[in-house]
Amino acid sequence: MGEPNDVSGGQHTVLLAEDNPQHLELLQAYMEEVPEAHIVTATNGLEALTKIQETSPVLVLLDIMMPKMSGFEVCKRIKADPKTRDITIVMVTALSETGDVERAAECGTDDYLSKPVDRKELVDLVHKILNTKGRTAE
Repeated sequence: MGEPNDVSGGQHTVLLAEDNPQHLELLQAYMEEVPEAHIVTATNGLEALTKIQETSPVLVLLDIMMPKMSGFEVCKRIKADPKTRDITIVMVTALSETGDVERAAECGTDDYLSKPVDRKELVDLVHKILNTKGRTAE
């Protein structure tokens, strides 16, 4: 078998952490354009951390405003753990105040997308991240 986060067929696991069902459904629809992504979902911060331990994703698309634990806290925990700190985290949020962007950066996020998410921007970013991860895994 390949790397732990290399799913059969050269796919990479991507976790979508989003508590709003409509937003989650939209992200999943957009991600259908990325066949190399194997999608796993979580609807709150604690579930996101559990799924990360279970599935070892290479990328987490992380909503900030979630129940049980905010995206900021999830990001801090991922980046503080040597086993998970190399996971790429993209914050996806309606919060676009300068303070929120700075706080996301302080947590260790790798990138930031504002809602409503632009389909092309998301797909291009995910392709770029997965292509980079694919090269470093070889």
